[in-house]
Amino acid sequence: MGYRMASVAAPIRRRSGLGRQEAIDGYLFIAPWLVGFIVWIAGPMLFSFALIFLNWSLLTPPTFAGLSNFSTLFSDELIPVSLYNTAYYTFIFVPLHVLLALLAALALNLRIRLVGVFRTIYYLPSITPTVASAMLWLWVFNPDFGLVNLVLRRIHIHTLQWFVDPAWAKPALIIMALWSLGGAMIIFLAGLQDIPQELYEAASIDGAGYWARFWGVTLPMLSPVIFFNLVVGIIGSFQIFTTVFIISNGSGGPANSTLFLVLYLYQNGFVFFKMGYASLIAWMLFAIVLIFTGIQFLLARRWVHYEGSL
Repeated sequence: MGYRMASVAAPIRRRSGLGRQEAIDGYLFIAPWLVGFIVWIAGPMLFSFALIFLNWSLLTPPTFAGLSNFSTLFSDELIPVSLYNTAYYTFIFVPLHVLLALLAALALNLRIRLVGVFRTIYYLPSITPTVASAMLWLWVFNPDFGLVNLVLRRIHIHTLQWFVDPAWAKPALIIMALWSLGGAMIIFLAGLQDIPQELYEAASIDGAGYWARFWGVTLPMLSPVIFFNLVVGIIGSFQIFTTVFIISNGSGGPANSTLFLVLYLYQNGFVFFKMGYASLIAWMLFAIVLIFTGIQFLLARRWVHYEGSL
């Protein structure tokens, strides 16, 4: 009897030893990521949260500020301005960006000659360096010799001041950003090609035309992709910084019309050296993005349809 128990216990010990070795190997493999996460993400986040309650100018030792940064936030007249500019950009740019990317993907999903060339052309702006793209659009929207005003003069339409005029600075930024729709377009294209052709064939047999197939098959099957692009687009639009920094030379002008929240955060942290107040703005931005993302996930239950649930 004791011999049988020993013979059974030996494989169990070998399996448990193998499991421990696999666990050790797994932790060793993820150790670089864990160290990077702690050092470069979790650590700075905790440090920035502590800075909310401090006054620190980078040049002098930090001092305890209590809730003074919060009172400054509620009385700062530029916070509503930056929030309005960011919301204006987000709620106009993101729907247009998703719509144009979807239309481009539908066009590039057709079986036409040189479709690979057209896909490359539409995707190229997305990999163009941001600085080079911003400099190009500065010339395009130049009020004196820019390409857009040149075309408007040729067709006898009143020219615009674009980045010089507070009323047109944000629309110009939106038009500029819509140029780079390649990333969302590629995701839509992958989603379109993943739709089973049997669904279109069944709809055609039932007498559905093109628009009926689009509304009844394409959009429901693409709803997870649309949802993904909406979430990513809103998160990215709330963090717009590089292009507006180059366009306005870091000032948020003209007349604070391009003073977006991240640019104002940068100004407080690295121009005015108010690191505590800048950290509070950063956490406010984090809370706003978190709330909007949560709302999108709640609303997604009503209109996002996954293949397994159809």
